[in-house]
Amino acid sequence: MGRGVKLNILLTGATGFIGQRLLNFLELSEHDIRLLSRKQQLQYETIICDFVQDPIPLSALKSVDTVFHLAGFAHDLSDSSKIESLYRLINVDFTVQLAKLAVQSGVKRFVFVSSVKAGGIPTLGKCSNESDQHEPEGMYGKTKREAEKKLLKIGHQSGMHVSIVRSSLVYGPNVKGNLGLMLSGIKRGWFPPLPATGNRRSMIHVDDLVRAVLLVAWNDYANGEIFIATDGDLHSSQEIYGAMCNILGKPIPRWRMPKFVFDITASLSSRLKYKIDKLLGDECYSSEKLQSIGFKAERSLRDMNETTF
Repeated sequence: MGRGVKLNILLTGATGFIGQRLLNFLELSEHDIRLLSRKQQLQYETIICDFVQDPIPLSALKSVDTVFHLAGFAHDLSDSSKIESLYRLINVDFTVQLAKLAVQSGVKRFVFVSSVKAGGIPTLGKCSNESDQHEPEGMYGKTKREAEKKLLKIGHQSGMHVSIVRSSLVYGPNVKGNLGLMLSGIKRGWFPPLPATGNRRSMIHVDDLVRAVLLVAWNDYANGEIFIATDGDLHSSQEIYGAMCNILGKPIPRWRMPKFVFDITASLSSRLKYKIDKLLGDECYSSEKLQSIGFKAERSLRDMNETTF
């Protein structure tokens, strides 16, 4: 289902890094696409909704077959009470409201793009899978986990197909966030060469993540399930740095910033420690479950260049 069949699709998060790529893929399939967004997107039917202040208009779900829910709040500042409320309002309350309206409107399939952060921090030296349920750190992971649980319950009670994709670290053209900052820093010469720490990180190209999202939408075995999405490779932070140098056509420096410099920096504050841990720590995940229903990554970080990164 979904292949060769014209569907009515509602997409949230279409202006984001992943959402834009999913929108491109959906366009190729010639589905009827409706967006739920804070801002009007001129070339698409758009239902305007402030995810914090406005209730979702019932018209947003009219005649919709499939919902792809990518919108979320991933702010990286300290968890003040105001920030915490935004995490909950957008990542949990808005998600649950959308799913309940989808059931009410007769939507058949609902796909939620979550994050590996919902599964907590992997055990050191082990690649976590979907059955490893460590306590999530931070409001982002906690609210993603809470939304997952409530969505699966709604799906079970209503019969609506609900599938969840937990994304690992995403790279690709116009990447945002920490990878985008790192790439920009290397390009401008201010990001230091990273030390060899032997850490292992799971990643996925944005196009492969979109393929995973589409796969679970149309695969009946994915109903009521959570899937971790990675490209199957493991990279150290030093390897990621080297790959970015190659992508930019810059020589990899012969010297490395000593690890003790990062250790000293991390000791200065909890926020700096969090940043250093994200940069040099382990984040290893298994996507064997996703592969078991037919997923195979088509992109690798080692194959990228500046136009395809």
